[in-house]
Amino acid sequence: MRETAILLWITIAIAVAFDFTNGFHDTANAIATSISTRALSPRAAVGLAAVFNLVGAVITVAFFQAKVSNTIASTLAIKPGLVVVMAALLGAISWNLITWYRGLPSSSTHALIGGLCGAGIAAAGGLGGVKWSALVKQVASLVISPPLGFVAAGIFAILLIVIIQRAGWRPAPVNRTLRGLQVVTSAYLSYSHGANDAQKTMAAITLALVASGDLPKFQVPLWVVGLSAVAIGFGTYAGGWRIIRTLGWSILKLEPVTALSAQLMGATVIQAATVIGLPVSTTHVVTGSVIGVGASRKMSAVRWGLGANIALAWIVTIPASGAMAWIAFAILHTAGLRG
Repeated sequence: MRETAILLWITIAIAVAFDFTNGFHDTANAIATSISTRALSPRAAVGLAAVFNLVGAVITVAFFQAKVSNTIASTLAIKPGLVVVMAALLGAISWNLITWYRGLPSSSTHALIGGLCGAGIAAAGGLGGVKWSALVKQVASLVISPPLGFVAAGIFAILLIVIIQRAGWRPAPVNRTLRGLQVVTSAYLSYSHGANDAQKTMAAITLALVASGDLPKFQVPLWVVGLSAVAIGFGTYAGGWRIIRTLGWSILKLEPVTALSAQLMGATVIQAATVIGLPVSTTHVVTGSVIGVGASRKMSAVRWGLGANIALAWIVTIPASGAMAWIAFAILHTAGLRG
């Protein structure tokens, strides 16, 4: 029992570390566009994102239940042991750190799902460790959401530009107004990110509690909600400057009108998915939205080569994090851990 308790707290600590990397890895999603248009200073943008990440996580679970957590937990077809959860988290963290170092906006959501698949397959000794029907549902939501962001942001940007041009408003006052509105859309996007992404860590910790016997069934406790919300908030405040540069400047030179459109439509897609209970990649949705607003203005304005590299990272994330989780499980199992 004592060994199980120690293993449980180690697993929870690793989950908090994953949540922290999720926060600093995905900071760029909410604030890169605001920083690039000078709507917010870097320090103010990171602080705002941290606060609303935390608020989004707490309010969403309190009023709409942990639907995304339940969806993530359904990935495994086996009863999860603590070593399985630990290996899944280690695989996801490893991939998050690799892509952060490379400055690529990959998905923490993909990474955790891939980690659970890899650890589940390793534990079951075959493909039976994964509930494939649940995985297909998750992958479908991950695949569909970026094009939705692309289309919605592109259309919204076109409509907004047409309205501004027909009204005959001067560029300087319009840009000032749009930069002010970007503060609101940054908060909305941060709220949506916290609402969806913090639930991944809630799922991991709750799976660990079920595995240790501390919970009779999968139901996210309030203290897990609070812990996950605080961890992602602190992680967000740490900032992910490498990825901020990629999203804010490298893919497309953003203007207030395009930046506002990308933030607003990206946040709306994420929030809709959260209410339904589907895990989506904030990174993918926002990147798709940024490329969408660029394509709506001029196809050549987007650095498609960089976009292709990001897309490749998206495709590789699930198998790469799955392989790392499989290796982590093998190492832990060899070390004699059986929890």
